[in-house]
Amino acid sequence: MTPENPGSPGSPVNPSAPTPKGHQRRAALLDAAEHVLGSAGGAELTMRAVADAAGVRLGHLQYYFPARSDLLAALLDRILTASLARVAARGEAGDAAGDLAAVLDALLGDHDDPSLVRLFTEVWAMAAHDEDAAGAVRAFYAAYAGHVARFVRDRSPGLDPVAAHSRAEVFVMLMEGAALFRSGIAGRAAPVTDAVLRRTLLDLLGLPGPGGGAA
Repeated sequence: MTPENPGSPGSPVNPSAPTPKGHQRRAALLDAAEHVLGSAGGAELTMRAVADAAGVRLGHLQYYFPARSDLLAALLDRILTASLARVAARGEAGDAAGDLAAVLDALLGDHDDPSLVRLFTEVWAMAAHDEDAAGAVRAFYAAYAGHVARFVRDRSPGLDPVAAHSRAEVFVMLMEGAALFRSGIAGRAAPVTDAVLRRTLLDLLGLPGPGGGAA
């Protein structure tokens, strides 16, 4: 196969370091892959389906992503990295404002986006059967928990690092499980349950919630 050059005619381009136009084309292909994953599910995330969704030849897709595993790794990296950046940005905003309850509300607000929750449920399902997906998911949650653990230690400097990390992991577990039970997939949000959830999450962060103190 002769790869399609996304840059100027006659000059070879390394897909790992694409031109600005190459970045745009990669992004468009990943958009198509995300659409297939969100609308049809992980079982339908094939190279042919993504090429069709993007309106390109299969060879064009294979130039940027030679195999399904390459496409999957890039897609998960984009989805999960964006999620981590969103968490980090909100955490930094909360540090500045001193209102972590509002940050927590914003994080829980992600559960109101059905497309985002559906995308993650597909990613979790893929991770159960695909080691490429599982590796990307583990890396994301390790980074997520690490960010939360640093935040916990900033609020409780005397807390043992292992204890801080354990709190962070439980925080992440509760948040991700809540996505299923608050989004309508396995259940729906309810004010009484949300109050308990928020208090528990704030306790894990080392902040007093309504009617309770730090754990």
